[in-house]
Amino acid sequence: MPLPDGERPRRVLVTGAAKRIGRAIVVELFRRGFQVAIHYNHSRDEALEAASECGNAPIFQADLSRVPEIRRLFREIRDEFGPLQFLVNNAARFTRFDPLKIEESDWDDIHSVNLKAVFFCCQEAARQMTDGEGGRIVNISSLGGIRPWAEHAHYCASKAGVIMLTRALAKAFAPRITVNSVAPGVILASEAEPEAAAMIKATPVKRAGKPEEVAEAVHFFLTAPDFITGQVLAVDGGLSQR
Repeated sequence: MPLPDGERPRRVLVTGAAKRIGRAIVVELFRRGFQVAIHYNHSRDEALEAASECGNAPIFQADLSRVPEIRRLFREIRDEFGPLQFLVNNAARFTRFDPLKIEESDWDDIHSVNLKAVFFCCQEAARQMTDGEGGRIVNISSLGGIRPWAEHAHYCASKAGVIMLTRALAKAFAPRITVNSVAPGVILASEAEPEAAAMIKATPVKRAGKPEEVAEAVHFFLTAPDFITGQVLAVDGGLSQR
């Protein structure tokens, strides 16, 4: 999508952008005039499909559980796409375990991507943003970071960590970079799950959310006044208020 004359490019990286919520985010941002970069790990075919919806946007592969891969990813983005002004940390893992049966590997599998990778992606993006004119970061957390789920203790801990990390980095990166978080509730793709059905029933608006609604919330934070930072916006139909 061409930019109006005189307008600076708005380069954004969305991690985990090949499928589901990440794909909705990257498509929405492209539609609104952003230059988008699509990150994926294993889902190359889906990443290419998303890229085709976004004017043949560039795709970048990396295993975000490994910090050297994150460093490489951001070097490649700077060299091939240009320095970032925006970052959306969407990539995440989700598993379900009885807490008495969680092993160290289960814990590390979740936290390596859901929390550790979010921090190091923020760090790398902030280095590019502070070299330029600043920027904005949005971290996708979860309703599970606000409300406890008995069989997702490791996941809830990781997403609660994302929320506190967002608040801490909002202070650390101010005033040139804003850092906010979007916390989705039950999104349409999860509606087939029995546990999700019960959550939908408990949701005040009596329906699941849509990936596009999460994408709109992300766009809000990327374009909101820079006086808004360190905030968490629950896109959950009011479920976190019950």
